[in-house]
Amino acid sequence: MIRVLLVHDECLVRSVLAEWLRRETDLAVHDTSWRGAPGMVRSVRPDVCAADLECTDSYGIPPLGELCRPGPERVHPRLLVLATASRPGLLKRAAEAGALGYVDKEGSPQNLLRGIRRVAEGERFVNDSLGFGFLKAAEMPLTRRELSVLSLAAEGASIAEIAGSLHLSHGTVRNYMAAITRKTGARNRIDAIRISQGQGWL
Repeated sequence: MIRVLLVHDECLVRSVLAEWLRRETDLAVHDTSWRGAPGMVRSVRPDVCAADLECTDSYGIPPLGELCRPGPERVHPRLLVLATASRPGLLKRAAEAGALGYVDKEGSPQNLLRGIRRVAEGERFVNDSLGFGFLKAAEMPLTRRELSVLSLAAEGASIAEIAGSLHLSHGTVRNYMAAITRKTGARNRIDAIRISQGQGWL
């Protein structure tokens, strides 16, 4: 029996998908929102965590590390993500978190079933339709430091507050913001935040 934890923030979609998966006799399926996911990982100890990459908290960035980080009892499920090619930044984050499976949300539900079973065996599963998204992910123009600056800006922090949080001078933060605006092709800081969130970088 494969223990599966389905993580999705849209309750209706999650419930329907979980019920559909429960029809499979080799799957024991639990479901939760992203907010409840870390606790469910510890209690359910799933073999596979199938997680939607869209998250309503944290400006849309899913806390993938919370699912994959071993706890005191070394709970460490294999990660499969539900993704789209249009959010390459999220694909990159999933790859960095060690995801084994990548299912295109615009594809057939049978892909999810195949992905779960393959990942449960420790094998990689990637829908071909996500290939362009991975190519775009490799082209992400912002450095980690620039992303840190922009993340704080997206939360409404001022130049001075960003400088204090990251132990930088005000001039250095302004230089980072100028580089971010240039690299993203944005008109200003707000536009850079919008573009980066749309791409899934932020």
